[in-house]
Parts: sequence; C-alpha cells; structure tokens
Amino acid sequence: MDYDKEYWDNYAKENESRYNEEFAKFIRDLTTSLRCTSVLEIGCGTGVDLRLFPDTFEVHGVDLNDLALDFAKKKSPEFDFKKGSITELPFSDSAIDIIFTHKFLNCLSDEDLEKGVSEMYRVARRYIVNCEVFDESESKIDDVFRRRNMLKRWSNYKVKIISDVDMHEDIEPEKIRFTLLKKLDE
Repeated sequence: MDYDKEYWDNYAKENESRYNEEFAKFIRDLTTSLRCTSVLEIGCGTGVDLRLFPDTFEVHGVDLNDLALDFAKKKSPEFDFKKGSITELPFSDSAIDIIFTHKFLNCLSDEDLEKGVSEMYRVARRYIVNCEVFDESESKIDDVFRRRNMLKRWSNYKVKIISDVDMHEDIEPEKIRFTLLKKLDE
C-alpha cells in the first residue's frame, strides 16, 4: 500500500474542518437501529465520524496515520483506535457487528481495494457500510482520489444488498453513494 506521510499528515491537520455532524449522527443512528453494539471505521482519521457514539458501544477506528490517531485518542480516549491497514485489519474473523468507510475507499489502488473488501468481509459479523464518492466507471478525481462503484466490488461475496443509493445532500453534501450490505451466513 502506497503511503505519502506528508500528504496524510496535512490531511489529518485539516480533518476537524471536515467534521460533518449530520453524517456522524446518521452513522450512529444507523448502527443503533440495526441493533449493533460494536462498530469499526476503517480510515477513521481523527475519529470525527465516531465521536457521537455513546460509551455503551464498542467503538473501534483503524488508520495508518500516527498524527491522526494521536488526535483521535486525545479527543475520544474511551474508544479503541489502532494503527492498521485495510489490507490487514487487526481483528479476528467476524469480530465487529458493523464496519463502515466514509470517503476512504476512494483513495485506494484497485489492488488494495480488492484486499480491503476481502478484509472487511472477514472482520464483519453482520453489516458493512461504504459511503464513497460514486461513479459507475470509477474515474479519477485527482492524483490521490478516484470515484468508486462499491456495489460491483461486493458481487462475489455472500451479502444481501440492503441499500445502494445516493445520500441526501443534507447528510453528505458531496456525491456520496451509500451502500449497506448484510453479511450472509457462509
């Protein structure tokens, strides 16, 4: 996995300005409504999407950036933030009720995305949520980010598609596709 430390350190420093309370409420409320008790955000950055979870949840975040993780741990010391890669998640099989990504898969290479999807499937107990900038053709946005069609990425896995829709602009102003999958018993 390619990792540009300087780029991602700068991204982490600006992460607070990207805080979207409506999205944080949405993911918390979705997790609650699905009766999940454990949640993992992959590519959690400074943990902004997890901050509204009460301490009754088992909350985990994984990221490769030390600066972002240090900030997340200071802001939410009650949560479990770990350094780790989506290609090798530091969790056992079926360990987490619901796993989500938020504009993270857009910055992965195709190879890392493929490994990451496999890892999300392995670690998820019940649900997987991908909220990613969408384009059917997966065109590039810039040098780092590309649009993703996550539904096609899940076609070879035993999942039930619950939802695959554009998020309402009041929740996420960018063109984000909300894909919710239920992991089926193997």
